Amino acid sequence: MTTPTRSPMMPMRCATSGKRHPRILIIYTGGTIGMIENPETRALEPFDFNHLIENVPKIKLLDIEIESVEFENPIDSSSMNPGHWQDIARVIEKHYDEYDGFVVLHGTDTMAYTSSALSFMLENLDKPVIITGSQLPIGDVRTDGEENLITALQVASARDADGQAIVREVAILFEDFLWRGNRATKHSSDNFCAFSSNNYPALASFGLGINFNREGLLHPERKGKLKVHYEFDTNVIMIDLFPGIQEHVVRHMLNTPGIRGIILKTFGAGNGPSDPWFIQALKEATARGVVIVNISQCSNGSVKPELYSAGLGISRSGVLSGHDLTAEASVTKLMHLLGCGKSNEEVKSLMNRSICGEMTCV
Repeated sequence: MTTPTRSPMMPMRCATSGKRHPRILIIYTGGTIGMIENPETRALEPFDFNHLIENVPKIKLLDIEIESVEFENPIDSSSMNPGHWQDIARVIEKHYDEYDGFVVLHGTDTMAYTSSALSFMLENLDKPVIITGSQLPIGDVRTDGEENLITALQVASARDADGQAIVREVAILFEDFLWRGNRATKHSSDNFCAFSSNNYPALASFGLGINFNREGLLHPERKGKLKVHYEFDTNVIMIDLFPGIQEHVVRHMLNTPGIRGIILKTFGAGNGPSDPWFIQALKEATARGVVIVNISQCSNGSVKPELYSAGLGISRSGVLSGHDLTAEASVTKLMHLLGCGKSNEEVKSLMNRSICGEMTCV
């Protein structure tokens, strides 16, 4: 478990009006964005967020009050796990009433997993939780981190004419776009535009101004106070099908001791081998109570098992359609539902409908 430490920063304001300024809390977990080059060793190392203004002086121009919380031991996002998701959610829950929005600084490799997980954890979320990072360190001459951070702060503090937050969900902000957190996936390790959402439009685009997609944003009804679900059951695996996959391999994975959920990544619109052994192995697993969810290996489109007999056989074996869920959203949603202590029937029912905008059910 990581211990977040609070690093108060001098409130940053530039307006002369008497109106209240939005208050934003930055949560730094690690990742490239929070690194700076040591002038002696030339190695990248985390910098003290109390010196944020020194590295991003343009923040002074924002009409925002900012404070930050740092993980005591910032981590590479490749080491991210549900315990770290809990740490982030715990900070948000603790300070939820103090701030108007939250900006989470995170490494890019598992950012989409974290954003998906947080979307399921934060029930009744009514404030922006904007996750961002960078491909280059914030102290680098060509860094994308400065723009990403500044824009994330602007989005987190954006209000409509009634003073209500424009964004009231978990979202990933990267380069030119704002994506729904449980719809995005990392598609490039080289480009500044590292994230995309192939089955859902951008929530906002950034050019000379910030252009919000008002129809695409979540408009949650106020159902009560923020409720955080910390439970996850990590007895879940992914099986990625490929031509020639062997029966003993599939059966070995389906019979993994203690396994409770499986994300089955199939071909095209949800198709797989029509071999009798494959369908029988799936039937045996679902009969034992293993929840299996069928998602497509394709980055765009949805699982429609009724289109082809190869998909229909999988569906009839008791495997659920994951519709157009991303791999990141499917695995975090399944771990979340299994961890909440729900019955298998409840888990199956909730996997088949959208909880917070993560899937399109037709």
